[in-house]
Amino acid sequence: MPVHPGYFPRYPRRRDVLALLGGAASVLRGSTASAQTATPQAVVQGTLGEGQRFEPGLLMNVARVLARRPYVAPASDLPDVFANLLYEQYVAIKALPNATVWAGENRGFTVEPLHRGFVFNTPVTLFTVEDGLVRRIAYDRSRFEFGRLNVPATVGDVGFSGFRLNSTYGNDQVSEFAIIQGATFFRALARGQNFGVVARALTLRPAETRGEEVPLFRAFWIERPTPGVNQIVLHGLIDSESATGVVRMTLRPGEITISDVEMTLVPRVNLDHVGFGGMAATYLFGPNDRRGVDDARPAVYEATGLQIHNGQDEWLWRPLNNPDTLQISAFLDKDPRGFGLLQRDRDYGAFHDDEQRFERRPSLWTVPLGDWGEGAVQLIEIPSESEVNDNILAYWRPRAPIAAGTEFALAYRQFWCWAVPERPPLALVAGTRVGRGNGGRRRRFFVDFTGEGLNGGLPADLKPLLNVAPGSAQNLKLFPYPDRKTVRVAFDLDPGTENASELRLALEASGKVISETWLYRWTP
Repeated sequence: MPVHPGYFPRYPRRRDVLALLGGAASVLRGSTASAQTATPQAVVQGTLGEGQRFEPGLLMNVARVLARRPYVAPASDLPDVFANLLYEQYVAIKALPNATVWAGENRGFTVEPLHRGFVFNTPVTLFTVEDGLVRRIAYDRSRFEFGRLNVPATVGDVGFSGFRLNSTYGNDQVSEFAIIQGATFFRALARGQNFGVVARALTLRPAETRGEEVPLFRAFWIERPTPGVNQIVLHGLIDSESATGVVRMTLRPGEITISDVEMTLVPRVNLDHVGFGGMAATYLFGPNDRRGVDDARPAVYEATGLQIHNGQDEWLWRPLNNPDTLQISAFLDKDPRGFGLLQRDRDYGAFHDDEQRFERRPSLWTVPLGDWGEGAVQLIEIPSESEVNDNILAYWRPRAPIAAGTEFALAYRQFWCWAVPERPPLALVAGTRVGRGNGGRRRRFFVDFTGEGLNGGLPADLKPLLNVAPGSAQNLKLFPYPDRKTVRVAFDLDPGTENASELRLALEASGKVISETWLYRWTP
């Protein structure tokens, strides 16, 4: 299958740092020839390497220095034994228990460096920060088991592709709760969940004909956690052809896992298509999208839809699709209050999948910290024939380009959760079903709303507010089910000769909207 721009492969569950370049001052000034040609690893090592005092301002200086220089791609230096691994071979590489950082120190967290190989070839230099000083996490072959791979004892420093964060979750059982690996991707989960939706620290030019640009994490500095404090702090360096940047992440695992992200971007060039708070997930098929599906399972998806709480205090719900052609939707806004890809189907019966357990995948809800100004929540839906691909992408796209030579900062809080923490006092969309309508190109829609206000005596003036453009709606009916606290809106869409139609639906009573607003784009 061809790889589309913005198409992210999802795979089933589960250097050498170059020589020190003089002193940190000469590296930061960039005044010598050697400094001008230094690799990112060398700049890092010369400024915030082994034994040096860590200061966030110095990391910001590293990003500024790199932004003034041409991009240097990471080395492709994997030994042959790791260069072309199959998935099964890669997942057989496992860190031994003593390979985790801070194991046995009762700090509430451990860090497990992840080996390079398979699709995870890019090296990420890992450091800890202990008592204010930087300590490099060195690669040690003896700390891994390699399954059936014949790895020579002289393999050398292969380096890492990222790391896994483990927590005791307030008890004696160590559990993983976050993985940072690949590009600027990271995943987290709440207690009892399986990994699903993937967050992205920086998104550049997805789904554009000129090609997506994929930024990388070059290095991380992980602060040694304080015993008894349920949080761990990470500092990351981002590098890309068009920009550099730094990110500070504070993670707090639990019934809801929270990650606070503070980011500063330093563009090398003018950025006219940049995304923040990005997230990606799999959507293959569901009740509203089963065309050509031959599968024993009733649905396959990690997220049901995109939720937006916009700056006008309106709650929007957009069910996801696996379209026949690439679909891009922009929800214009100013100072959004929140957005995210949510998994609302928490019943095993929705999927009947005994291995993937999609009902246990996290919802990811992002809340901006501070004003984000004008822009749009952008949704990209990419045709997919496989459930191992993240074909859904959502992110915030600022309206104004970010100029080269400037610095752009923003912050947000992410909730990896079962449901949005601050649920609106509105009826929510519980399901969307689409099928053949009554003749011609008509399509039949069932949209179910559920909520506490829909039980017992329903408002006598309850009515659906439905807009269709272009096309028309016919046979609009309302079916109340008070015992289930549910109201179903049924209608036929007649698109005429059009090949796309935008639908908007909400429930109204006593002149007030009492539900979130359902949005849908129909395409043939």
